[in-house]
Amino acid sequence: MNKLLVIGMVLFVSSASWAARPILAETSFLRALKIPIIAEEPTSHVAYAYVTSEMEDRLIDNSHLFGKCAGFEVLPELQVQSPEQLLTTLKSLQAKNEDYDRAPMRALQMTADPQIESALQQVSEQNLRATVEWLSSYPTRASRDAKANDPVTAFKDRLQQMTAFTGYPVSIELIDHRGTKQKSIHLTISGKGRPNEIIVFGAHFDSINNQWGGGNAPGADDNASGSANLLETLRILLAQPQPQRTLEFFWYAGEESGLIGSSEIAAQYKTQKKDVVAVLQLDMTLYPGTAPFTLGSMTDFTSAWMRDYLRAMNDTYIKANIVEDKCGYGCSDHASWYRNSYATLMPFEATMRTMNPNIHSSQDTLNQKLNFAHSAMFTKIALVMAMDLGNSAARQPY
Repeated sequence: MNKLLVIGMVLFVSSASWAARPILAETSFLRALKIPIIAEEPTSHVAYAYVTSEMEDRLIDNSHLFGKCAGFEVLPELQVQSPEQLLTTLKSLQAKNEDYDRAPMRALQMTADPQIESALQQVSEQNLRATVEWLSSYPTRASRDAKANDPVTAFKDRLQQMTAFTGYPVSIELIDHRGTKQKSIHLTISGKGRPNEIIVFGAHFDSINNQWGGGNAPGADDNASGSANLLETLRILLAQPQPQRTLEFFWYAGEESGLIGSSEIAAQYKTQKKDVVAVLQLDMTLYPGTAPFTLGSMTDFTSAWMRDYLRAMNDTYIKANIVEDKCGYGCSDHASWYRNSYATLMPFEATMRTMNPNIHSSQDTLNQKLNFAHSAMFTKIALVMAMDLGNSAARQPY
């Protein structure tokens, strides 16, 4: 039996002074960068460490070299626990996923709904392109930039215009964070029948350039694409009847610097015991590196039930080719929710080996290798999840 290895302990220091703060990351990633490990859990290959600002910069700068986006999660002060508690939770969640995969007759089935089929036909590649063009026209959306909140505010204004005449409750807010000056954007469509049951849709809003010498960070694929998918999903949803469950959309701050926005938000939801039924994360959807209409379904730090749900959805509506892959702990914001025991799903533009090679650079711009028909699949995934799961009683069986 694998045992939790506790190597040492350091006192947490507030991010206000930031002598060091706790993170979770893949064990091999920390070792490669020679960052001291406090504790590790061999089953999930995740380790707990304290990092100084210099160490954190090394993590960020090297993440792309290791095929990652953030590649680590900065743990929020709200939820700092002992390493044993955090890592034991990850081990338990992995065991539950393995139990689900071993269960007989586990495959979910879905029957086509004409209303959903009609909504899927409304997905516009032109709208996706227009949003990506707009967001990537900012020199950067980096969370550490002096004008980090300029595009955030502009995006919120667009959401307010879009939702000005809805016939049911919709709220929009900006969320302040302790770990970054950038704000997250939060939009809520209140559920009509079971408003306390929540479906979360997420995409990180920030961009980054960690090439030597720096420069602009247009972030067309990473992650104007996922942000555009959610905006297009919302546009179509607002013409549908009010869902039974509450639908919450997040455009997260500071993902590239350690999942900061989603980590704080998911921790708060867990502390408040909110009933989050499922979480979808869209991060990079434009580069069909494996093949057009082939997507990667990340199997690590996601829910086996949600992956099963994706297969059923795909058989009924999407008709894509799904290839299972792994991206490591902290590759995107779903990890924050997964760690808090929420059911998560992370469909990706390709496999990690064939993903867009231009991310985290000034070259992450619109070009002929990007494919908006391919990206539209991810809007369709979000739409089906909103209209089907948002109106059903289905939930993770464990």
